[in-house]
Amino acid sequence: MDESNLPLSIRKPLNKVIGWIEAVLLISITLATIAAIAEEFHLIYQVGYVALSDILLLFIYLEILAMVHQYASHGKLPVRYPIYIAVIAIARYIILGMKEMDSTQLIILSIAIFILTASTTVMRIGHFYWPYNKMSDEK
Repeated sequence: MDESNLPLSIRKPLNKVIGWIEAVLLISITLATIAAIAEEFHLIYQVGYVALSDILLLFIYLEILAMVHQYASHGKLPVRYPIYIAVIAIARYIILGMKEMDSTQLIILSIAIFILTASTTVMRIGHFYWPYNKMSDEK
């Protein structure tokens, strides 16, 4: 990838500011997710039982934390993490509203899950057979 056209005197401070903004946002997302997890456990405790929709919601929170960890550790966010969250969210939506849904809605949501999981499978296979080339530092 080509070097930026910005002068070094602008690029360095700009990168530093953006890095701090990313750090603050990652910490904020982590704290908000932990608060949501605590609230969900509190609601489960109040109700007195754990429903499947509660478990799926906790999995969504877990995937959000995994995304934050992945980004904080490697500075990159694989596309598949948001896809996992979308699949779990659609499954939770189906479970919560199954009684009110007609068959067409259920089929459309099932097709959406299939497309998302198929795309993840294709990406994983693609990364296995055609991995990204590491960028060399030589010019």
